[in-house]
Amino acid sequence: MILRTLALMRKEFRHMFRDRRTLITLFAIPIVQLILLGYAANTNVEHLKTAVLDLDRSAESRHLIATYQASNYFDIVIYPADYEALGRLVDRGEVRAGIVIPAGFGTALIRRERPAIEFIIDGSDPAIANVAFASSQSVGQAFSIQVLTALIHTDLQHQPGVDVRPRVWYNPEMRSANYMVPGLVGIILQMLSMMTTALAIVREREQGTMEQLIVTPMRPLEMILGKVTPYALIVFINTCAVLVIAVFWFQVPIHGSVTLLLLLNAFAMISSLALGLMISTIAHTQQEAMMSTYFFFLPSIFLAGYIFPLEAMPAPLQFVSQFVPLRYLLTIIRAVVLKGVGLEMIWREVVILGLFSVVILAVATARFRKRLE
Repeated sequence: MILRTLALMRKEFRHMFRDRRTLITLFAIPIVQLILLGYAANTNVEHLKTAVLDLDRSAESRHLIATYQASNYFDIVIYPADYEALGRLVDRGEVRAGIVIPAGFGTALIRRERPAIEFIIDGSDPAIANVAFASSQSVGQAFSIQVLTALIHTDLQHQPGVDVRPRVWYNPEMRSANYMVPGLVGIILQMLSMMTTALAIVREREQGTMEQLIVTPMRPLEMILGKVTPYALIVFINTCAVLVIAVFWFQVPIHGSVTLLLLLNAFAMISSLALGLMISTIAHTQQEAMMSTYFFFLPSIFLAGYIFPLEAMPAPLQFVSQFVPLRYLLTIIRAVVLKGVGLEMIWREVVILGLFSVVILAVATARFRKRLE
């Protein structure tokens, strides 16, 4: 059994190294994906182009504008002449926000009144709009404290009250890369595992060489191991390369055990390879295998909580996400990388992922054996 499996593995490796373009693609795709998505999947919104309509033109209004400019959330790029010009800038997308300071703003502050300023936000992109909304209020509150401190000539920090001192664990800088890039490791691992396995088996069937393998004395299990193992090794090497890029290029620290992380990634690869094997029993051509892979893979990204938090999803979708293996893989990777936890803290996710792997692999193997027969 072992000799027959090794012979088929040797055949697969020869095929891979003979097809140089496919081999280069296998190694280039994950690296390119990580670099592109690592920069693109960034939730830290800063330097929003902002227009200011200053109808007061006082020292106080200039102080307010400088406060918003210094926050790094807003870049004051233009001063429109009137309200209509400001509206046209927002309509054309030239600015994401607009500040309207009314006439008499400075005088009202001196009289210890509470003048209102209008803060216009382009809400076409909710993610950017939410950041702009929260930042506009926080910067405005900081300005109010500065003005109040100057008026009453005292330090408000030493007045009675509650002193709230937030502490952020695991990601003190709150860098989105520290959260998004580890998730990309799991996504790339699953996509490559599914796609390479499905394409490798379907290609044999499409080229007519599967029948030659069937007439050999190889058993279905030996055939599966011989076909899948070479691509599993390639995917595992890619995973290691992606982790190296994540650490040294994107400066994502791994707080947990690297050995545990690699072992759990290898363990999670079983469910992905099983999904690829199942796709190979459904598809008849490589094009169908490619489309079927994306059919399974794309919903998994959304339902696994990579882009949108699971807590924000409707209850039915949260229930469906419990049957997505990628969800547990992302939880495991982020827990080891960000929190530095050990197996005792993530054993539940590991067990669930293992159960998924056993079930999917059993179903895929049964379908594959039936297809061979």
